[in-house]
Amino acid sequence: MKKIDFKKELKNLYKPSVKSVERVTVPGMNFLMVDGQGDPNTSQEFRDAIEALYSISYALKFMVKKGDMAIDYGVMPLEGLWWTDDMSTFSVGCKESWKWRLMIMQPEFISQAMVEDAIEKVRTKKNPVSLPKLRFESFEEGEAAQIMHIGPFSEEGPTIEKVHAFIEESGKERRGKHHEIYLSDIRRADPAKWKTVIRQPYS
Repeated sequence: MKKIDFKKELKNLYKPSVKSVERVTVPGMNFLMVDGQGDPNTSQEFRDAIEALYSISYALKFMVKKGDMAIDYGVMPLEGLWWTDDMSTFSVGCKESWKWRLMIMQPEFISQAMVEDAIEKVRTKKNPVSLPKLRFESFEEGEAAQIMHIGPFSEEGPTIEKVHAFIEESGKERRGKHHEIYLSDIRRADPAKWKTVIRQPYS
């Protein structure tokens, strides 16, 4: 059986430097996505979205592993895009107004038909609340700046500022949405050791 470690193959996208901001070109990739709004710390909608994304991602993984392709791969980490209608009001002080898009990247051999099959299987077994909101789409960010943040989410501020300063000093402007990639299992890992990729597209 063939085994693929996509985080290793896409190391430039999923394992940036901790010490300095890096430029990266993010190609188009396919994702399972769920959109929502509200404080991620208190929102049941947020937790429901995560359940739906992981349920389908693991269903697809086992379909591929047991099917004709016979490929074993690790499910990719949870990613989040964050924004408000007026980005000048985007702050940790008003999380209830935050909008978000949670995503999990899927290998290029995953098709829409396979996703629909996985959705039917999961619906029959446990039917997560946010399953009807889930969709399968391509997403391309292009040029972006990123860095690895180590520590709790509440301490991301200086790291985000470092990314923004890098973009401004490069003579570029931020565009698109604030992007985070969650590499740690926050249910088990020490918050001081949480690893989060902080990414911001620019033009």
